[in-house]
Amino acid sequence: MAEISSDEASVRKRAFFSFIAADTLFSCAEDIIVVAVGWLVFSKTRSTFALGMIGLAGFLPSILLSLFTGLATDRFDRRLVLALCGSGVTLGAALLGVFAGYEVIWPVFAIVFFIGIAKAFLGPVSKALVPNLVLPGELSKGLALANSFGGTARLMAPALGGVLYLAGPMVPFLAAAFVAGCGVACCIGIGAHPAEPATSKTNWSTLVAGFVFIWSAPVVMAAMGLDLVAVLLGGATALMPYFAQEIFLAGPWALGMMRTAPAVGGLLVSWLLAYWPLQRHAGPTLLVVVALYGLATIGFGLSTNLYVALAFLAVLGAADSVSMLVRQYLVQAQTPDAMRGRVSAVHTLIAGASGELGEFESGLLSTAIGVVPCVVVGGVAAIVAAIGFALLVPQLRRTDRLEH
Repeated sequence: MAEISSDEASVRKRAFFSFIAADTLFSCAEDIIVVAVGWLVFSKTRSTFALGMIGLAGFLPSILLSLFTGLATDRFDRRLVLALCGSGVTLGAALLGVFAGYEVIWPVFAIVFFIGIAKAFLGPVSKALVPNLVLPGELSKGLALANSFGGTARLMAPALGGVLYLAGPMVPFLAAAFVAGCGVACCIGIGAHPAEPATSKTNWSTLVAGFVFIWSAPVVMAAMGLDLVAVLLGGATALMPYFAQEIFLAGPWALGMMRTAPAVGGLLVSWLLAYWPLQRHAGPTLLVVVALYGLATIGFGLSTNLYVALAFLAVLGAADSVSMLVRQYLVQAQTPDAMRGRVSAVHTLIAGASGELGEFESGLLSTAIGVVPCVVVGGVAAIVAAIGFALLVPQLRRTDRLEH
């Protein structure tokens, strides 16, 4: 392990916490936008299919740009890419504030698509920057710390978005624009991170290198595939506005609390893992928490009391936090720095597919079989996925240590 000077260590620590501040503020802005957009669209359409379309509009850019987002992270200054992505979120939030008072809905979906373009680049560059900023041997701790601050944002932001919506539909979007703008300012403290000179011209093999690398790493591919299947089928976040309005008979504040509850569980677990990092039984742990995610989803879907639902959502968030940490470490620790952007782009694409595309799937399925059966079936599917991957991918089941 290479030694670094005390001065360089100090610079890295300052840069790392500047990055955490920026990343946390961007997450906060995104969560405010998600709550406000969900309530805005459902209150105007009363359609769970329209809620699913929000997820599709946000995810399409990740598919269309998947071959270029990682390459941009590997070929350009990562701090600059991060700042430009944050600026895109800022502009998109401001535009949503402008159109929130209009009766027509299509501009909302168009702006969500625009924000999705910024997020398509934001995910890979955020993941790729962490190994550049942490001290040697502290990657898992740094990832857990970054996740814990992101969890803090998700603890406050959704509830804040729900409360701000009470002051008018324009207010939460303008607040999100301000928060994201502060995140852009924090990027200054990260310092320049220019890419290494390209050793070859950009061609098809360069563009698909991230996919090829993951295909050659069976444990990483299995971990990503498990997340894709479980959250794609088990995700119920898109349907939360329906639960808040139709089942719990509450206002936007309840939607904010429901969006916050997973962050509460995730934050508690992230803080614990930041100080007591997970180092053993990584594969079995991943399988168990995915099954727990499915059980919590079923409990949420069957809940008729808001506070019982919040408890299940907190468990769901805790399980998802552990799953995310294990996946991130498996990806970042095994990827050369020159390829981290492209590999992280694939990771972001799969995570987006499991999340935002899962919202689209929930919107379609709920229209066909009903909202509550849709959520319960999704939870059962997550449990079946955990069992299936445990049986079909023994390498994942036997994966033990995170730190080497």
